[in-house]
Amino acid sequence: MTQSRPEAKVRVSRLRLVDFRNHADLALDFSGRSVVLVGQNGVGKTNVLEALSLLAPGRGFRRATLAEMARLGGSGGFSVLADVEGAFGSVRIGTGAVHGEPGRRLVVDGEPQKGSERFSDHVRLIWLVPAMDGLFAGPAGDRRRFLDRLVLAVDPTHGRRVSAYEQAVAARNRLLEAREADVVWLDSIEMEIAATGVAIAAARRETVHCLARLIETRPDGYGAFPRAAVQLAGDVDAALDGAAAADVEDWLKADLKAGRSRDRAAGRTLVGPHRSDLSVRHAEKDMPASASSTGEQKALLTGLVLAQAALVTELTGSPPVLLLDEVAAHLDARRRRALVDLIAALGVQAFMTGTEAAPFESFSNEAEIIAIPDAAAPDFLEF
Repeated sequence: MTQSRPEAKVRVSRLRLVDFRNHADLALDFSGRSVVLVGQNGVGKTNVLEALSLLAPGRGFRRATLAEMARLGGSGGFSVLADVEGAFGSVRIGTGAVHGEPGRRLVVDGEPQKGSERFSDHVRLIWLVPAMDGLFAGPAGDRRRFLDRLVLAVDPTHGRRVSAYEQAVAARNRLLEAREADVVWLDSIEMEIAATGVAIAAARRETVHCLARLIETRPDGYGAFPRAAVQLAGDVDAALDGAAAADVEDWLKADLKAGRSRDRAAGRTLVGPHRSDLSVRHAEKDMPASASSTGEQKALLTGLVLAQAALVTELTGSPPVLLLDEVAAHLDARRRRALVDLIAALGVQAFMTGTEAAPFESFSNEAEIIAIPDAAAPDFLEF
């Protein structure tokens, strides 16, 4: 996991979008404070936050395809360019796509990059969007993705491990479907699954332990955001609690081999970190988060995201940038005030959205309010 270093503020100072979603050409300058983006539904406030989320490893918070992000009636591609002030000074980060060319372009100060992990040297992002409101009551896969994004924020190589693991599991499942599977090839794939799977589980386990410790000690916004009790639940996770990683790797490899008939009958691999879950409980009430009221679930989730931001700052030495879509609409006045205070205490730059400025009155001294204009005709944007 990334070692901590002296803390440095991280700020996005400028953002330009060309042919991204509904924005033909949008340029926004920021003072360095937190930002509230205001406008009627449909003007593209969330699209601005999605563009920022592309500065993190992965596909952004909507997990959209390149074609989906390109503006209808535009060039067929898109550009996102951001100026960032961070631990290594000023840098310009760019990403986008060109019609007819495969894959995404990724650049740092004009230099092409092979992967988006390099972006994490300059800015790390954490988000809270309405699609996450059902996190606690939804499928375990959503909680694993939520957890993996947190691990990714402190360890940019985690995404590649998860991708390699998922590909190996899919390859094993295909082999098991064959009437005469290549046993040597199965042995090789299961060895890769065991090694990569235990590395993934160990990274998740360390992160969850750090998060649980931090939640116990950090401010809770005067009780506005209930504390979450978090732990991992899964066979590999339980095994790591009582054995060394090498021993768990041997056990998982043996279980995969012994369970081939079982998994062939099930049509999927039934053991591994892809079966793990993130257990979240309302600590004060000692009850599952999924059993809490809708308002309490939102408050729990908000507190958990703020704890994530504190953990990223502690482990990397640089505060992340927070993306909070429609957050004020789901919080009462007391919780909005607590959110202001906690964002200020964290020292992060937060980007928030809303249809009107009134709910953000509490933020007037800590944030600038920017109205999102109508889309304009695009100019060519070089990376």
